[in-house]
Amino acid sequence: MPDSTAGFLADGYEFGRRRFEQVGGDAFRTRLMGRPVTVVFGAEAARMFTEGRRFSRERAMPSTVQHLLQDKGSVQTLEGKAHRHRKSLFIDVLEPAELERLRERFAVAWGAQVAAAGGRPLAIADATPLALTRAALGWSGIPIELVDTEKLTEHLISMVDNAGRVGPSNWRARARRRGTERWASEAIIAVRHGQIAVAEHSPIARLARHRDAEGHPLSGEDAGVELLNLLRPIAAVSRFLTFTALALIEHPEWKEPIQRGNHVDWFVNEVRRTAPFFPVVGGTARAAFDWRGSRVRSGDWVLLDLWATNHDQRIWREPDRFDPDRFATWDGDVNALIPQGPGSVDDGHRCPGEGATIALMEEFARFIADADFRVPPQDLSSNLRHFPALPADHMRLVFVG
Repeated sequence: MPDSTAGFLADGYEFGRRRFEQVGGDAFRTRLMGRPVTVVFGAEAARMFTEGRRFSRERAMPSTVQHLLQDKGSVQTLEGKAHRHRKSLFIDVLEPAELERLRERFAVAWGAQVAAAGGRPLAIADATPLALTRAALGWSGIPIELVDTEKLTEHLISMVDNAGRVGPSNWRARARRRGTERWASEAIIAVRHGQIAVAEHSPIARLARHRDAEGHPLSGEDAGVELLNLLRPIAAVSRFLTFTALALIEHPEWKEPIQRGNHVDWFVNEVRRTAPFFPVVGGTARAAFDWRGSRVRSGDWVLLDLWATNHDQRIWREPDRFDPDRFATWDGDVNALIPQGPGSVDDGHRCPGEGATIALMEEFARFIADADFRVPPQDLSSNLRHFPALPADHMRLVFVG
C-alpha cells in the first residue's frame, strides 16, 4: 500500500482493521511518515511479536511519542539483561500486596474528592486523574503535602494526551515533562540524603536505592524518569475509568451484579478489550526471520494492531458487541486480549502496570455502580476510535451523586 500516514490519522483505531479486510489477511505493508512498516494483528501475530526476542524497542515509535511516554534512560528504552533487571523492580513494587495498598489509597482519594464537591457535579475525566495522582503519590511514599498535586496531575496527563500529536501541543508537553523530570530527580535525591522521610519498603525508597544490572546506583536523572514511569501510568488509568463509567451507562443491567461483587473482572476485561489504550505498539526486528510465508528483515519496523486483535472475530464472538459474559468461557490466552500491549519484547512478561489498572478499574466500578450520571449531548462512543487516543476534553461524563 502507498504511504498511509493520512489514513492512519483519519481512521484512528480502525486504520488497521479496514486494511486487513482489504487485503484479506493478517498483515500488510505500507509506509507511515515515509518509513516502511509491516502491520500485523491476531493472537498468532502477538505471539510472534513477543516470543523469541525477535524485536527491540530501537526506533520502534516516533520520537514525539518516546520523549513523552518514556524518555532516555527509562526501562522501556533498555534491552536484554539491563531491561530485565530494571523491569524486575517494577514487578516487585507492583506485587499483589502493593496493588491492594494502591487500591485503598485510590478509594480514599476519590471518596475525599466526592465529599469535597459537596454534591456539585464532578466531570469524571477531570476528577479521576487528580484522585489517581494523589493515590499514586501516597502509595509511592511521597508525602502529598510536599507536592502541588494539581500541577503534577496536569503535567502527567499532558504527557499522555499529547503523545500521539505533533507540533506545538507536543512541544509544550515535552517542555512540561522536562520540568517534571527535574522535580522527580530532586525527590529521589532528597530521599537518598534523608531530607524526605519515607518508609523503608515504599516504592520510592526502593527506587532510590535500586542498582542497575552492573551493580551501580541509578543516576538521579534516570531514577527520576523511572519515578514518572510509576506515577504517569497510574494517572493515565483515568481513561479506563471514564470508559468504565460509560459502559455502566450504556449497559445498566451490569450495575446490580457489580454491586453484589459478581463478575466484576469480566466487566473490567470487556471495558479493556473494547477501549484499548493505544491502537498499536511497535518493534524493530533484531534479525531476519520468516512468518506466514513472508520475510521480515533485520531492522524492519513492525506494528502490532491492538485494536484489531481485541476485535478479531476468529477469537471474539461478535467482537463489536459489549458482552462481559464472553469471559465466562475465555481460555485466558494472553495473546488474544492485549489492551495494554502484549508481553515484553525481551522477557515475555506482561506490562507490570496491568495488575494496577485492573485493580483500580474494579474499585471504581464498584464505587460508581450506585451513582447517577448526567450524559452530555455528544456521542461519547464515537471517541473510542478517535486518534490521538481519547482526548480528555471529549470525555465529559459527569458524576452527580
